Amino acid sequence: MNEAQNLRHQALNGKVALITGGAKRVGAAMVRELHAHGAKVLIHCNRSTSAAEALADELNQRRPDSAAVTCLDLLEINQLNSLIHDAQRIFGGLDILINNASTFYPTPMGAITLEHWRDLMGSNLQAPLFLSQAAAPILKQRAGLIINIVDIHGVRPLREYSTYSVAKAGLIMLTKSLARELAPSVRVNGIAPGPVMWPEDGLIDTEAQRKILSRTPLKRAGSPEDIAKAALFFAIDAPYVTGHIMPVDGGRSVGW
Repeated sequence: MNEAQNLRHQALNGKVALITGGAKRVGAAMVRELHAHGAKVLIHCNRSTSAAEALADELNQRRPDSAAVTCLDLLEINQLNSLIHDAQRIFGGLDILINNASTFYPTPMGAITLEHWRDLMGSNLQAPLFLSQAAAPILKQRAGLIINIVDIHGVRPLREYSTYSVAKAGLIMLTKSLARELAPSVRVNGIAPGPVMWPEDGLIDTEAQRKILSRTPLKRAGSPEDIAKAALFFAIDAPYVTGHIMPVDGGRSVGW
């Protein structure tokens, strides 16, 4: 590794990042990427405690006392302050908040319940709003960053996923609103993944996956690392960027 590469891998030294839903999949990729560039990482999970602890152990073996786990149901709005307190208690502060945790499932018209609404809006919009509000005072002190993981379906609705699409549309507007309200001290940006990881529950079958990729200009799925590198860009290389939604979707948002 040359000197320039070494300096880049230390670019986040002294920074603390909290990643919600950070135990697995895209969240874990972002945890690893930020940690690899020097950040201390607080890995949030709800039920994936074993995966979160295994990831923290892996990272602490590389750099002692650089990763920790905090567990909370993000729908417990009155307890969200505890995540910020954990970052301060364990690592002394907070510089980067990534609102990644999400629920995703269909809600066809005629079958939508209030519970569906509360769950999908709660995880995808309500929790990012109130967690950002809780984090704002310390992020302002440290010229911090908020990254919201949005979705191309917040702009182009997905059939039978109206509640989810509405929630992500709200998160896009929240990103832009917070960018104005928290400026100039805090930058707020969003990442809109396309076909990066298929749902684990098999809701999108092989034929549907094929159709999605056929409409994607790059004709392939992305990887969690693609999203992680976008997060790293905002954290390191974009000090004059705020209020921006970055599609990381293989061109699908223009090739619909």
